[in-house]
Amino acid sequence: MPIDFSIPADADAYRRKVRRFVAEAVVPAEKAALAGGVDDALRLRLQDLARAAGVFAPQAPAAFGGGGTDFLTTALLLEEAGYSPLGPLAMNCAAPDEGNMHLLSLVGSPAQQQRHLRPLVAGRARSCFAMTEPPPGAGSDPSALATIARRRPDGWLIEGEKIFISGADGAAFAIVMARAEGGDAPGATMFLVDADNPGWRVTERIRTIDTMTVGGHCRVELRDLFVGDDAVLGEPGRGLAHAQARLVPARLTHCMRWLGLARRAHDLALRRAGERSLFGATLGTLGMAQQLIADNEIDIAASRALLWQTVWQVAQGGKSTEESSRAKVFISEATGRVVDRAVQLAGGWGITEDSVIGRIYAEIRAFRIYDGPSEAHRAAIARRALARAQRPAS
Repeated sequence: MPIDFSIPADADAYRRKVRRFVAEAVVPAEKAALAGGVDDALRLRLQDLARAAGVFAPQAPAAFGGGGTDFLTTALLLEEAGYSPLGPLAMNCAAPDEGNMHLLSLVGSPAQQQRHLRPLVAGRARSCFAMTEPPPGAGSDPSALATIARRRPDGWLIEGEKIFISGADGAAFAIVMARAEGGDAPGATMFLVDADNPGWRVTERIRTIDTMTVGGHCRVELRDLFVGDDAVLGEPGRGLAHAQARLVPARLTHCMRWLGLARRAHDLALRRAGERSLFGATLGTLGMAQQLIADNEIDIAASRALLWQTVWQVAQGGKSTEESSRAKVFISEATGRVVDRAVQLAGGWGITEDSVIGRIYAEIRAFRIYDGPSEAHRAAIARRALARAQRPAS
């Protein structure tokens, strides 16, 4: 089947609408956020502006109040949203909520969708995805899952500890991955846990170099956490399969947002290169600066091409696990290179804490770790390549 990357007129109009919204409503809010961080008050204020502009939750299912855009259109819109560190937050397409919306729409029961998905899409609630654990528990190796859910006559008793849980502080609910014991389908299972459950306790908000996630990155204790059978999300014992169904598109939506952020850093560096005078010339006319600029243009174009190809494959119904890993590795590293060069072009202004480029530099470094570090993805890509090489020629 031929790949067609032509942009329909309605999708392009939507993209331009998002671009205007980010420039006019979101970028002006960055200065305060850089100084004081982000919180739910800022989130709610920006989301009200997004609703008024008609750009709120474009990727979320239309049946639950979202825009219902197809995946290719979503790629356009989330790149534009990502042009500001606050754009995805304003448009309710930021991680982890965006990925959790997708998962709930795929495997949530009608009752779970009404209770959790609908308020999430509406922006009335935030969520988190609790999978990562302190060593030796699950991290890059999900099979090391140490949190246990023990079967009880009327539900499940969950015990464990989670770490680096994005958005946990102030979240209304969590999707918790635990190893089910004693049921008909043992193994990794997902559970919906309300944050007011007495067994759920956020014990630490970990200080990290990235600061633009509302609710931070937290350590969470699960002690005598009881949930009923109606809290099981999807099928018991199929938690890892459900996680993959969430993570494949979530890796790509991360790529969309971070590509927009890298483009912003590049644009700021271009402006600086055109204005800064030194050695009797503008910075942008110097050969070494031009090499940095050209390499940025190449990395941005290559990232977008690989992203769109992978998005197209997912849109055709393909599993695309390996393709999304390739895209995530390349784009996380390419956007990091773009921002690093932008810092170099900006000079001293690029490393100040109150500059947008400096903030982008801190934010984007974490992308090489989120949703699996580059090394874990490379190992999986290599294993698949070696397995293919062992197959008989057809």
